[in-house]
Amino acid sequence: MPNKKKASFVDEWIQSYLRDEAPRSKSLMISAFGDSIAPYADGVWLGDFIELVSPLGLSERLVRTSAFRLVEEGWLRTRREGRRSYYTLTTIGMRRFEAAYTHIYRPPLEKWDGNWTMVLLPRNEENPSQRIELKSELEWEGFAAMSSGLLLHPGIPPAEAQTIVDRNGLQEHAVVMQSQCLDDRDTARAADLLIRGWDLADVETRYAQFLSRFDPLIDRLGSIALSPADAFQLQTLLIHSYRRASLHDPRLPTSMLPPEWLGLRAFRLCRDLYSRTYLLTRQHLKSLPGIEISDGQGARLRMAVDQRFGGVAASD
Repeated sequence: MPNKKKASFVDEWIQSYLRDEAPRSKSLMISAFGDSIAPYADGVWLGDFIELVSPLGLSERLVRTSAFRLVEEGWLRTRREGRRSYYTLTTIGMRRFEAAYTHIYRPPLEKWDGNWTMVLLPRNEENPSQRIELKSELEWEGFAAMSSGLLLHPGIPPAEAQTIVDRNGLQEHAVVMQSQCLDDRDTARAADLLIRGWDLADVETRYAQFLSRFDPLIDRLGSIALSPADAFQLQTLLIHSYRRASLHDPRLPTSMLPPEWLGLRAFRLCRDLYSRTYLLTRQHLKSLPGIEISDGQGARLRMAVDQRFGGVAASD
């Protein structure tokens, strides 16, 4: 009887989440594929993926429709063998996931050397659409636009900014620079002035919503023996919710952030919950005959699974 009661709590929590949050099928699929499938396997048969995510309220029709759209949008490619379809990440899809990993799994920047990375975008009349796309990607990465041709960030290394510029084919039309204030007083003053370039209030609201949903869960899980299947479901919903907040976070150094910044609490909570689920999630994936685990450590992409959140293995 106790085990039945414990299992029902997890089931009820998952169903409550799905009812209240009503996650979009395509977005939830991206969370499951990026967090659980991509680190361990080259791809997955569509039928097996349908079975994997069906407890999350995704019907076969929704998964098939969403998979078709993800192919159209360049995230996935597919090959057919008879009536079966096998889905893998495209080069673009892998790049998108690796960029998202930086936002989701990398720890906050505790120490800042006072350097600002700047990207200058001189007017480019020949390729205005490329310029707009580059500006959008830089802002997505956390850069703030100080003017139409100047974007800056205090925590992203110049090499990463140059990679973004190169990826967009604008090496000849953009300049990446690094600057530093003359003394510590100027650095503090510049941080106070320039932080207005980021909408931190919206980001903090998103983190508050995440905390209100998952804070009550951490204490209850301490006395529950999760099954591998339950762990996969909880972890997918955890990352799905945290991703929606963290991808809007410019990832500023902690010294620039407001006191009691909720993003730090959200990061710690997500790390603690993830440390309780990731091994069981791996076990669940390995138990499914249709998913071939090619990398047992989950290191196929930029960051190994046990190194996420600064090293979840250390939090076990």
